[in-house]
Amino acid sequence: MTRFILLTICLLHLSLTGIASAEDRAARSDGPETEPSVPADAPDVEAKPSAVNMLNSIYKLRKGLKERIDEKTGNLEKSRSDAEKESLRLELERLDKQLNEYNQDFEQIATGVDVGLFTEKKEEEFNWQAEVLSLVEPGIKEVKRLTARARYKTKLKDELSYFQDLSPISKEAVVNLNQLIETVEDPGLKKNLKLLLPEWQGIDKQIHNKLEVLRLQLLEMEREEKSIFETSQTSIKNFVRTRGLFLIIAVAACLGVISILRLLSKTFTRLIPGYTAKYRPFHVRVLSLVSRALTVFITLFILVLVFYIVEDWVLLSLTIIFIMGLGWAAKHTLPQYWHQSRLMLNIGSIREGERITLNGVPWLIKRINFFTELENPSLGVSLRIPIEDLLGKTSRKFHRKEPWFPCKRNDWVILSDGTRGVVTSQSHEMVEMVQRGGAHKVYQTSDFLALSPLNISQNFRLKNTFGISYDHQKNSTGTILETMKSYIAERVRQEGYADSLLNLRVEFQMASASSLDLVVISDFKGKEAPLYERLNRSVQRWCVDACTLNGWGIPFPQLQIHK
Repeated sequence: MTRFILLTICLLHLSLTGIASAEDRAARSDGPETEPSVPADAPDVEAKPSAVNMLNSIYKLRKGLKERIDEKTGNLEKSRSDAEKESLRLELERLDKQLNEYNQDFEQIATGVDVGLFTEKKEEEFNWQAEVLSLVEPGIKEVKRLTARARYKTKLKDELSYFQDLSPISKEAVVNLNQLIETVEDPGLKKNLKLLLPEWQGIDKQIHNKLEVLRLQLLEMEREEKSIFETSQTSIKNFVRTRGLFLIIAVAACLGVISILRLLSKTFTRLIPGYTAKYRPFHVRVLSLVSRALTVFITLFILVLVFYIVEDWVLLSLTIIFIMGLGWAAKHTLPQYWHQSRLMLNIGSIREGERITLNGVPWLIKRINFFTELENPSLGVSLRIPIEDLLGKTSRKFHRKEPWFPCKRNDWVILSDGTRGVVTSQSHEMVEMVQRGGAHKVYQTSDFLALSPLNISQNFRLKNTFGISYDHQKNSTGTILETMKSYIAERVRQEGYADSLLNLRVEFQMASASSLDLVVISDFKGKEAPLYERLNRSVQRWCVDACTLNGWGIPFPQLQIHK
């Protein structure tokens, strides 16, 4: 039973090997370089013996197969079991197919051409999917062609290794059968063993012939192989002479067409009224968008046309694949392109000359294009943003006096966290401030805006509260206010702040628990912003001096106990 299983496995593998050989031949027929051939510069004396040896080996294989087919045919005619007949029929089909493949191999090696080219082809029904796939077939075949020789050599080595492993097993089977025939005395059993012996001898012979064919094919391929440097040099030369030249011509043609179309577009659009306007009108935008679309279409058409004229079907196939990929991508992104087109035509949610806010910073839309130009006049910063980043955003009209940023460089600001300093650097990313004494502090622009900066570089107001005793209640809303104002104004003049003082008032604020509170309101020009805190302290000092000079008491919190 074990030997019968081994026999069946060997027969199946030999049959499958024949099928694989047929597939390999089909793969080798895809390109002119896949079939191992004798180099043109090799002498005929060396080329002929290898081909003759291969033909002799295939002839022996064919002869052995015919004998086995005749034997199986005879067994089929004698058999009376349906199961056995079915098994014999399947085996005969495999053997016939294998014999046919050997016949094709024999004919192809003998003639030196691909005999499959002369076979009559059946008419096929039109299939649009198959036709589309046929457009990309040259590119796929080129990739297969470039690797066919290496793949075929690996295939031969794998087959050689496999049959080398099978050869000792088949020989062992023949030896075992001969030993059994010599030792068995039962005539019936000996007869059955003798019937089994030719089958295994044929398998052993067939494996031996197959090994010879594989060795000859590998030897032939190794003899034809050149060094990597020679192969690379030849490939580069061939590429430069053919496909590389075609690529250069195609790229030059495309660049030339793009240059001509852009020149014509600029010349034509300049003749249209409104082209030089600050914000282009609708018809100019439509013509600009149409010219861009035509440029892309004509460039792709020129690319395909060049490869068609030079009849390079591989590059043409790859170009068609690229265009199909663009079409497939456009299918899924068509709504996005539609919204982008609306923006470029200035009929979308954002428009030129309007105001838009990005990351908390306002921007003026200067020009909408594939890359939109934004500008912040106060920051002195311009941005170039891809138009797809503006999808979903909304712009609005603005008043000409609207501020674009709370401050400018060299402005003094006070933040809600108590920080006071001069702005030395600002952008849409960060703001740097220098405090009195030279300390630097940097804020992210969003954090800076969140602290509600108070700009004191134009003008600013100081409000200082000062209390006097209730002993002066009679004059606290009259003469004391006038006297306090006159004294502070004189001190302002004496200390050199008169040119910066815009307004000065002293008013009664409130009657608190232990004092009558007055408020000193003083407005200064922005040039005194660096002295903001000094002026605050000075006003308090002038108030104390005025009280001392006029004998006004300055109260302090008191606790009275009534008994």
